[in-house]
Amino acid sequence: MSTLRVLAEDRIATALVWGAALAVSAFFLWILGDVVRHGTGALSLEFLVSEPLSAGRAGGIGPVIVSTALLLMVTLAAALPLGLGTSILLAEVTRKGGAMAMAVRRSLDILAGVPSIVFGLFGNAFFAVRLGLGFSILSGGLTLACMVLPLLVRVTEAGLRAAPDEYRTAAAALGFSRTTTLLRLLIPAAAPALAAGLVLAIARALAETAALLFTSGYGIRMPRSLMDSGRSLSVHIFDLAMNVPGGESHAYGSALVLVGLLLGINGAAFLLAERWLGGRVVGA
Repeated sequence: MSTLRVLAEDRIATALVWGAALAVSAFFLWILGDVVRHGTGALSLEFLVSEPLSAGRAGGIGPVIVSTALLLMVTLAAALPLGLGTSILLAEVTRKGGAMAMAVRRSLDILAGVPSIVFGLFGNAFFAVRLGLGFSILSGGLTLACMVLPLLVRVTEAGLRAAPDEYRTAAAALGFSRTTTLLRLLIPAAAPALAAGLVLAIARALAETAALLFTSGYGIRMPRSLMDSGRSLSVHIFDLAMNVPGGESHAYGSALVLVGLLLGINGAAFLLAERWLGGRVVGA
Protein backbone atom coordinates (compact mmCIF):
# COMPACT_ATOMS: atom_id res chain seq x y z
CA MET A 1 0.00 0.00 0.00
CA SER A 2 2.78 2.41 0.92
CA THR A 3 4.65 1.56 -2.29
CA LEU A 4 1.60 2.39 -4.41
CA ARG A 5 1.17 5.63 -2.52
CA VAL A 6 4.79 6.58 -3.09
CA LEU A 7 4.45 5.83 -6.81
CA ALA A 8 1.27 7.88 -7.01
CA GLU A 9 2.87 10.83 -5.23
CA ASP A 10 5.88 10.57 -7.54
CA ARG A 11 3.69 10.61 -10.64
CA ILE A 12 1.67 13.55 -9.32
CA ALA A 13 4.84 15.50 -8.57
CA THR A 14 6.24 14.70 -12.02
CA ALA A 15 2.99 15.79 -13.66
CA LEU A 16 2.99 19.07 -11.71
CA VAL A 17 6.59 19.80 -12.67
CA TRP A 18 5.93 19.08 -16.34
CA GLY A 19 2.73 21.10 -16.17
CA ALA A 20 4.55 24.11 -14.76
CA ALA A 21 7.26 23.86 -17.41
CA LEU A 22 4.72 23.55 -20.21
CA ALA A 23 2.72 26.49 -18.84
CA VAL A 24 5.79 28.72 -18.83
CA SER A 25 6.75 27.59 -22.34
CA ALA A 26 3.22 28.12 -23.62
CA PHE A 27 3.09 31.62 -22.13
CA PHE A 28 6.39 32.51 -23.81
CA LEU A 29 5.28 31.07 -27.16
CA TRP A 30 1.97 32.97 -26.93
CA ILE A 31 3.79 36.28 -26.40
CA LEU A 32 6.34 35.48 -29.11
CA GLY A 33 3.63 34.44 -31.54
CA ASP A 34 1.64 37.63 -30.94
CA VAL A 35 4.72 39.80 -31.52
CA VAL A 36 5.71 37.87 -34.64
CA ARG A 37 2.17 37.96 -36.08
CA HIS A 38 1.77 41.70 -35.66
CA GLY A 39 5.37 42.78 -36.18
CA THR A 40 6.47 40.82 -39.25
CA GLY A 41 4.64 43.16 -41.61
CA ALA A 42 6.69 46.16 -40.49
CA LEU A 43 10.03 44.34 -40.59
CA SER A 44 12.36 45.04 -43.52
CA LEU A 45 15.92 46.14 -44.19
CA GLU A 46 14.74 49.71 -44.67
CA PHE A 47 12.94 49.56 -41.33
CA LEU A 48 16.16 48.52 -39.60
CA VAL A 49 18.44 51.18 -41.09
CA SER A 50 16.32 54.25 -41.85
CA GLU A 51 15.43 57.09 -39.49
CA PRO A 52 11.99 57.42 -37.85
CA LEU A 53 9.55 59.75 -39.58
CA SER A 54 6.30 61.32 -38.42
CA ALA A 55 7.05 60.65 -34.73
CA GLY A 56 7.78 56.99 -35.52
CA ARG A 57 4.65 56.21 -37.57
CA ALA A 58 6.79 55.89 -40.67
CA GLY A 59 10.44 55.33 -41.48
CA GLY A 60 12.55 52.95 -39.46
CA ILE A 61 14.47 52.49 -36.24
CA GLY A 62 18.12 52.82 -37.30
CA PRO A 63 19.05 55.53 -34.75
CA VAL A 64 17.08 53.71 -32.06
CA ILE A 65 19.08 50.51 -32.61
CA VAL A 66 22.35 52.45 -32.47
CA SER A 67 21.29 54.23 -29.27
CA THR A 68 20.29 50.90 -27.72
CA ALA A 69 23.65 49.36 -28.61
CA LEU A 70 25.53 52.33 -27.12
CA LEU A 71 23.46 52.20 -23.94
CA LEU A 72 24.20 48.50 -23.58
CA MET A 73 27.90 49.08 -24.23
CA VAL A 74 28.13 51.73 -21.49
CA THR A 75 26.13 49.53 -19.10
CA LEU A 76 28.36 46.48 -19.55
CA ALA A 77 31.58 48.52 -19.52
CA ALA A 78 30.63 49.91 -16.11
CA ALA A 79 28.84 46.92 -14.59
CA LEU A 80 31.05 43.98 -15.60
CA PRO A 81 34.31 45.04 -13.89
CA LEU A 82 32.47 46.19 -10.74
CA GLY A 83 30.23 43.13 -10.69
CA LEU A 84 32.99 40.58 -11.23
CA GLY A 85 35.29 42.30 -8.75
CA THR A 86 32.60 42.44 -6.06
CA SER A 87 31.68 38.80 -6.70
CA ILE A 88 35.29 37.71 -6.27
CA LEU A 89 35.54 39.76 -3.08
CA LEU A 90 32.43 38.15 -1.60
CA ALA A 91 33.18 34.60 -2.73
CA GLU A 92 36.94 34.33 -2.37
CA VAL A 93 38.30 37.10 -0.14
CA THR A 94 35.87 37.85 2.69
CA ARG A 95 34.48 35.34 5.16
CA LYS A 96 30.96 34.17 4.26
CA GLY A 97 29.52 35.30 7.58
CA GLY A 98 31.78 38.31 8.02
CA ALA A 99 30.36 41.74 8.81
CA MET A 100 31.63 43.31 5.59
CA ALA A 101 30.27 40.53 3.40
CA MET A 102 26.91 40.62 5.14
CA ALA A 103 26.70 44.40 4.73
CA VAL A 104 27.50 44.21 1.02
CA ARG A 105 25.01 41.38 0.42
CA ARG A 106 22.28 43.18 2.35
CA SER A 107 22.91 46.33 0.32
CA LEU A 108 22.73 44.37 -2.94
CA ASP A 109 19.49 42.67 -1.93
CA ILE A 110 17.90 46.01 -1.06
CA LEU A 111 19.07 47.55 -4.34
CA ALA A 112 17.65 44.60 -6.28
CA GLY A 113 14.19 45.41 -4.92
CA VAL A 114 14.30 49.15 -5.64
CA PRO A 115 11.78 50.13 -8.38
CA SER A 116 13.31 51.21 -11.66
CA ILE A 117 11.65 54.61 -11.47
CA VAL A 118 13.67 55.32 -8.31
CA PHE A 119 16.87 54.45 -10.18
CA GLY A 120 15.73 56.86 -12.88
CA LEU A 121 15.26 59.67 -10.39
CA PHE A 122 18.67 58.91 -8.84
CA GLY A 123 20.33 58.80 -12.26
CA ASN A 124 18.74 62.11 -13.21
CA ALA A 125 19.80 63.79 -9.96
CA PHE A 126 23.32 62.35 -9.82
CA PHE A 127 24.52 61.64 -13.36
CA ALA A 128 22.46 64.12 -15.36
CA VAL A 129 22.45 67.07 -12.94
CA ARG A 130 25.19 66.61 -10.32
CA LEU A 131 27.85 65.35 -12.73
CA GLY A 132 26.57 67.54 -15.55
CA LEU A 133 26.07 64.72 -18.06
CA GLY A 134 22.56 65.88 -18.93
CA PHE A 135 20.06 63.74 -20.82
CA SER A 136 22.58 61.52 -22.56
CA ILE A 137 23.41 57.94 -23.45
CA LEU A 138 26.18 58.06 -20.86
CA SER A 139 23.73 59.02 -18.09
CA GLY A 140 21.33 56.27 -19.15
CA GLY A 141 24.03 53.60 -19.41
CA LEU A 142 25.49 54.40 -16.00
CA THR A 143 22.03 54.32 -14.45
CA LEU A 144 21.36 50.92 -16.02
CA ALA A 145 24.72 49.71 -14.67
CA CYS A 146 23.55 50.58 -11.15
CA MET A 147 20.35 48.62 -11.77
CA VAL A 148 21.95 45.42 -13.06
CA LEU A 149 24.84 45.29 -10.58
CA PRO A 150 22.92 43.50 -7.76
CA LEU A 151 21.71 40.77 -10.09
CA LEU A 152 25.08 40.33 -11.76
CA VAL A 153 26.99 40.19 -8.46
CA ARG A 154 24.69 37.71 -6.71
CA VAL A 155 24.51 35.27 -9.64
CA THR A 156 28.26 35.39 -10.26
CA GLU A 157 29.03 34.98 -6.56
CA ALA A 158 26.82 31.88 -6.43
CA GLY A 159 28.67 30.45 -9.43
CA LEU A 160 32.08 31.04 -7.87
CA ARG A 161 31.00 29.48 -4.57
CA ALA A 162 29.69 26.44 -6.47
CA ALA A 163 33.16 25.75 -7.93
CA PRO A 164 34.57 22.57 -6.32
CA ASP A 165 36.86 23.14 -3.33
CA GLU A 166 39.23 20.59 -4.86
CA TYR A 167 40.22 23.25 -7.42
CA ARG A 168 41.35 25.58 -4.65
CA THR A 169 43.23 22.96 -2.65
CA ALA A 170 44.92 21.49 -5.74
CA ALA A 171 45.94 24.96 -6.91
CA ALA A 172 47.36 25.76 -3.47
CA ALA A 173 49.27 22.48 -3.43
CA LEU A 174 50.79 23.29 -6.84
CA GLY A 175 51.81 26.74 -5.67
CA PHE A 176 49.40 28.69 -7.87
CA SER A 177 48.80 32.28 -6.90
CA ARG A 178 45.28 33.42 -6.02
CA THR A 179 45.07 35.36 -9.28
CA THR A 180 46.11 32.33 -11.36
CA THR A 181 43.61 30.14 -9.52
CA LEU A 182 40.84 32.62 -10.24
CA LEU A 183 41.66 33.15 -13.90
CA ARG A 184 42.56 29.58 -14.82
CA LEU A 185 40.25 27.51 -12.62
CA LEU A 186 37.48 29.23 -10.70
CA ILE A 187 36.16 31.70 -13.28
CA PRO A 188 36.07 29.08 -16.08
CA ALA A 189 34.33 26.65 -13.70
CA ALA A 190 31.75 29.34 -12.94
CA ALA A 191 31.23 30.07 -16.65
CA PRO A 192 27.57 28.95 -16.75
CA ALA A 193 26.70 31.25 -13.84
CA LEU A 194 28.64 34.09 -15.42
CA ALA A 195 26.72 33.60 -18.65
CA ALA A 196 23.41 33.47 -16.79
CA GLY A 197 24.21 36.65 -14.89
CA LEU A 198 25.32 38.39 -18.07
CA VAL A 199 22.18 37.39 -19.95
CA LEU A 200 19.90 38.48 -17.12
CA ALA A 201 21.73 41.80 -16.83
CA ILE A 202 21.51 42.43 -20.57
CA ALA A 203 17.84 41.46 -20.63
CA ARG A 204 17.00 43.87 -17.82
CA ALA A 205 19.00 46.66 -19.45
CA LEU A 206 17.37 46.16 -22.86
CA ALA A 207 13.87 45.96 -21.41
CA GLU A 208 14.18 48.97 -19.11
CA THR A 209 12.01 51.99 -19.86
CA ALA A 210 11.21 54.07 -16.78
CA ALA A 211 14.81 54.77 -15.73
CA LEU A 212 15.78 55.86 -19.24
CA LEU A 213 12.98 58.38 -19.50
CA PHE A 214 14.78 60.44 -16.82
CA THR A 215 18.34 59.90 -18.02
CA SER A 216 18.90 59.16 -21.72
CA GLY A 217 15.80 61.01 -22.87
CA TYR A 218 13.72 60.81 -26.03
CA GLY A 219 16.27 61.80 -28.67
CA ILE A 220 15.28 60.10 -31.92
CA ARG A 221 18.08 61.30 -34.21
CA MET A 222 21.28 59.37 -34.84
CA PRO A 223 23.58 59.87 -31.80
CA ARG A 224 26.97 61.36 -32.60
CA SER A 225 28.54 60.67 -29.19
CA LEU A 226 27.76 59.25 -25.77
CA MET A 227 26.81 62.74 -24.64
CA ASP A 228 23.89 62.89 -27.07
CA SER A 229 20.39 61.99 -26.01
CA GLY A 230 19.31 58.57 -27.28
CA ARG A 231 16.09 56.60 -27.36
CA SER A 232 16.28 52.89 -26.58
CA LEU A 233 14.08 50.28 -28.23
CA SER A 234 11.99 49.85 -25.09
CA VAL A 235 11.37 53.61 -24.81
CA HIS A 236 10.54 53.73 -28.52
CA ILE A 237 8.01 50.92 -28.14
CA PHE A 238 6.45 52.64 -25.13
CA ASP A 239 6.20 55.97 -26.95
CA LEU A 240 4.66 54.46 -30.09
CA ALA A 241 2.16 52.40 -28.13
CA MET A 242 1.09 55.10 -25.67
CA ASN A 243 1.67 58.52 -27.23
CA VAL A 244 1.59 58.13 -31.02
CA PRO A 245 -1.77 57.36 -32.65
CA GLY A 246 -1.28 54.96 -35.53
CA GLY A 247 2.10 53.78 -34.27
CA GLU A 248 1.02 50.26 -33.26
CA SER A 249 2.46 48.57 -36.36
CA HIS A 250 5.92 50.04 -35.86
CA ALA A 251 5.68 49.37 -32.12
CA TYR A 252 5.19 45.67 -32.84
CA GLY A 253 8.02 45.74 -35.38
CA SER A 254 10.33 47.33 -32.81
CA ALA A 255 9.22 44.76 -30.23
CA LEU A 256 10.07 41.96 -32.66
CA VAL A 257 13.55 43.39 -33.14
CA LEU A 258 14.00 43.66 -29.36
CA VAL A 259 12.90 40.04 -28.80
CA GLY A 260 15.24 38.91 -31.57
CA LEU A 261 18.14 40.75 -29.93
CA LEU A 262 17.39 39.15 -26.57
CA LEU A 263 17.21 35.65 -28.07
CA GLY A 264 20.41 36.19 -30.05
CA ILE A 265 22.36 37.56 -27.08
CA ASN A 266 21.06 34.74 -24.89
CA GLY A 267 22.27 32.06 -27.28
CA ALA A 268 25.60 33.78 -27.93
CA ALA A 269 26.37 34.22 -24.23
CA PHE A 270 25.78 30.58 -23.35
CA LEU A 271 27.67 29.41 -26.43
CA LEU A 272 30.61 31.57 -25.38
CA ALA A 273 30.49 30.21 -21.85
CA GLU A 274 30.39 26.61 -23.02
CA ARG A 275 33.02 26.74 -25.75
CA TRP A 276 35.47 29.34 -24.48
CA LEU A 277 35.35 29.79 -20.72
CA GLY A 278 34.31 26.21 -20.01
CA GLY A 279 37.04 24.86 -22.26
CA ARG A 280 39.71 26.61 -20.25
CA VAL A 281 39.12 24.28 -17.30
CA VAL A 282 40.45 21.35 -19.31
CA GLY A 283 43.44 23.27 -20.57
CA ALA A 284 44.25 24.92 -17.26
